[in-house]
Amino acid sequence: MSTKPLLWVGTALADVRRFPAAARRRAGHELRLLQHGLMPSHFKPMPSVGQGVSEIRIRAGGAFRVFYVARFEEGIYVLHAFEKQSRRTARLDVEIGARRYREVIASRRP
Repeated sequence: MSTKPLLWVGTALADVRRFPAAARRRAGHELRLLQHGLMPSHFKPMPSVGQGVSEIRIRAGGAFRVFYVARFEEGIYVLHAFEKQSRRTARLDVEIGARRYREVIASRRP
């Protein structure tokens, strides 16, 4: 079985690298599952960000989230990664994810 490449958008890779070690390891594990065509252990669809976008939910000394879209042949786009500060996902984080999703869609058009 081949693995889909991870395609990092904006500062998503740098953002994941700033996670604490345990959260970073968990994010890497969950993304690896996606690369092999499996589902992450804890995720939620995020239609407010874009069609086909989901978030990986990580609990490791805090609440961390990774927005991604895996519906395209060329790879898995990692749109945004952040530490969640409140019960609801902050509007700014949703807007960042949505903007990056639109950038991906625009760049895929011939």
